[in-house]
Amino acid sequence: MKRLFLLMQLTLVVTAAGYAQFGRLSRADSLRRDSINRVTQQDYKQMLSQLQITAIRPGPSGNPQSPNAANTDESRASPYTTLPNPLVLNNGQPVTDANTWWKLRRPEIVEAFDREIYGRAPKHTPPVNWEVVSTAREMNGNFPVIIKKLVGHVDNSAYKAITVDIQLSLTVPADAKGPVPVMMEFGFQFPPGFTPPRDTSRNAPPSWQQQLLAKGWGYAILVPTSYQADNGAGLTQGIIGLVNKGQPRKPDDWGALRAWAWGASRALDYFETDKSVDVKRVGIEGLSRYGKAALVTMAYEPRFAIGFIGSSGAGGAKILRRIFGEQVENLASSGGYHWFAGNFIRYAGPLTPADLPVDAHELIALCAPRPVFISVGSPTVEGQWVDAKGMFLGGVHAGPVYTLLGKKDLGTREMPQQETGLLEGDLAFRQHSGGHTTGPNWPVFIAFAERYFTAK
Repeated sequence: MKRLFLLMQLTLVVTAAGYAQFGRLSRADSLRRDSINRVTQQDYKQMLSQLQITAIRPGPSGNPQSPNAANTDESRASPYTTLPNPLVLNNGQPVTDANTWWKLRRPEIVEAFDREIYGRAPKHTPPVNWEVVSTAREMNGNFPVIIKKLVGHVDNSAYKAITVDIQLSLTVPADAKGPVPVMMEFGFQFPPGFTPPRDTSRNAPPSWQQQLLAKGWGYAILVPTSYQADNGAGLTQGIIGLVNKGQPRKPDDWGALRAWAWGASRALDYFETDKSVDVKRVGIEGLSRYGKAALVTMAYEPRFAIGFIGSSGAGGAKILRRIFGEQVENLASSGGYHWFAGNFIRYAGPLTPADLPVDAHELIALCAPRPVFISVGSPTVEGQWVDAKGMFLGGVHAGPVYTLLGKKDLGTREMPQQETGLLEGDLAFRQHSGGHTTGPNWPVFIAFAERYFTAK
């Protein structure tokens, strides 16, 4: 199992394998962790066998003191001279109009991501029956709210050995006069008895939820691990296992990131039936691995109006070819392979990241023309693992597609100073001075989103 590095300690692992971060493991939790690790290794080895790979290149360490520390020297970060061009067809012809983008080039890019990186979602997935478990009127700070707890029951009539339920909560202002915009967050599921850290200072700023409520907007929390576990052992369970009837994946089958995005789409299906939600103004937000998931969701689900992508790093907004921070070899290890298609492992084995037919800027481009805000923390507080400049460059090189579709790009190719936001276009970027969190960027994002959510 991939080590949890110092620079990743705030990325909360939401399975029993991560309980050690929150305190001493009980014997039952220790046994469960060991079982998860063992089954993960078995699944990983069978995927390597399918790919006819005996070993992969080891990834660098996130510990700056390690002899194998990840590169943080910008002069060594970009050995490549070109990136895949999102506006050139596979046959070499340039894309010069929106019609060619939508009908020809975009499907080519989607196919490459499906086959080589994130995996193919099944053409048909089981229907989901949403149940409102409870409705309560409460206060969030000074704001009266209505909170709905929901469970999405996935039809398992085709394979009853696996049960899948999607956990979702929806909170809207109690005094709303009509449907409201909603920001949906991929939420971490914490171990029993654990309370996440919060600001307890005397003048603590409003929470991101209260900032949304102050605008008259709502928020939702979707728990991705409720329907697809965050480990390789869970690939024969959850929605992936249900569709595969408990059998291991094939090399181009979807991974957890696509599965988590599928759950967000199903939550959006529910919102279309809820009169308190303005379904045309629903955004998606996530941090770290869930920042990756939020970007994948935006790329594949056109109904989401806006994306807030937090510290997504490699596998998210970061250029994968860059030799800086986390690398493809880390993602393709037994600790991260379950996020992706099995085929992705090949780029840490017989192939290299330079062989990838697509890169992160094209994932961002798939979100066009809808607005995307790329968020990252300070290199001294959050660390260099997520590669802030790599994510900035992902936005830069997605810009030509936004321009083609009549939207505004980042407006510069120069990395801005910390806490200097690039906010005038439909692509936005800001590096705050905090750690591995979207917290300091929430007020800036809300102001950015307001341009779209309040437009007539």
